Amino acid sequence: MQNPDDISAVVAALRDNERFVVTSHEAPDGDALGSLLAMGLGLRQLGKDVVMFLGGPAPLPREYRFLELEKVGLLRARPTDFAERVLVALDCASANRVGAEPGLVEAATYTVNIDHHHDNPRFGDVNLIVADASSTGEILADVLRNLGVQLTPEIAEALYIALVTDTGRFQYANTTPKALRLAADLVDAGADVHRVFQGVYENVQFAKLKLLARALDRAQVLEGGEIVVSHLLRDDFEAVGAAEPYSEGIIDFLRSAEGALVSALIREPPRDGAPARKVSLRSSVDEVDVSAIARKSGGGGHREAAGFSSDLSVAEITDFIVREVVAQVGAAAER
Repeated sequence: MQNPDDISAVVAALRDNERFVVTSHEAPDGDALGSLLAMGLGLRQLGKDVVMFLGGPAPLPREYRFLELEKVGLLRARPTDFAERVLVALDCASANRVGAEPGLVEAATYTVNIDHHHDNPRFGDVNLIVADASSTGEILADVLRNLGVQLTPEIAEALYIALVTDTGRFQYANTTPKALRLAADLVDAGADVHRVFQGVYENVQFAKLKLLARALDRAQVLEGGEIVVSHLLRDDFEAVGAAEPYSEGIIDFLRSAEGALVSALIREPPRDGAPARKVSLRSSVDEVDVSAIARKSGGGGHREAAGFSSDLSVAEITDFIVREVVAQVGAAAER
């Protein structure tokens, strides 16, 4: 059967193979890095030969440096024996985001695809896409349990990071009873809640705060306050001494504006990065599916959180977002 979409098929692929390269998506967030670490440690516990890999020129987000991923062997360059290993792609909504290195899926001889984005195109040889899961970490907890992996404090904490960050500290609409029960189980298994909170949320670089100030200063309130859009220029990153990953999380400040249905952050990458602008989208209402907007520009994501890249100008991207949001709100009103 081609492209099976079943936990038993994924568990069998992980159990029956011995050599793996585990990765996640470009511009990794907590779910990406937590899932990568949990899967890598879990497979190693089973005696597998595992390489954890995440390419691309951008540094990893500094708020996750307490994970000390380099000490567990995270590689930033593709392993020389890549073709001899099973590729495990975690939390990747599309094939071109896997490993932050274009062509990685095409170069793999066999791919296991585990994700919770509803628009994932199932690019793997085996796929496990659970759209109603709070996070990829939540799905991995089930996969590791089926593999017989012992929930050590290190694995539990990695899964907890995936869970707490993708649920917005258990405040987003994807915070389900299952997610909360899993969080309790992970704490019971040794996840250090305080350490995670301090590392992720109370260790913000001053340069990131200055970048946030620029984004807030540029924010536009459109359509009577229903849409909030801001942008960061390449010069902004250089002026405050911030790397591109420092923009992670700024969109959440924009989405908190009173009356905002949709928020967007447009940012230029550093001068040594890709030429396209990157766009993050957030929706606060059921009437607007921002993943549908992102897909029209080759991106994707969730109904409430999505993103895409574009060569258009900031003004053109803003106009596109406004048109699409207005169209969706209008269509919802007619139903």
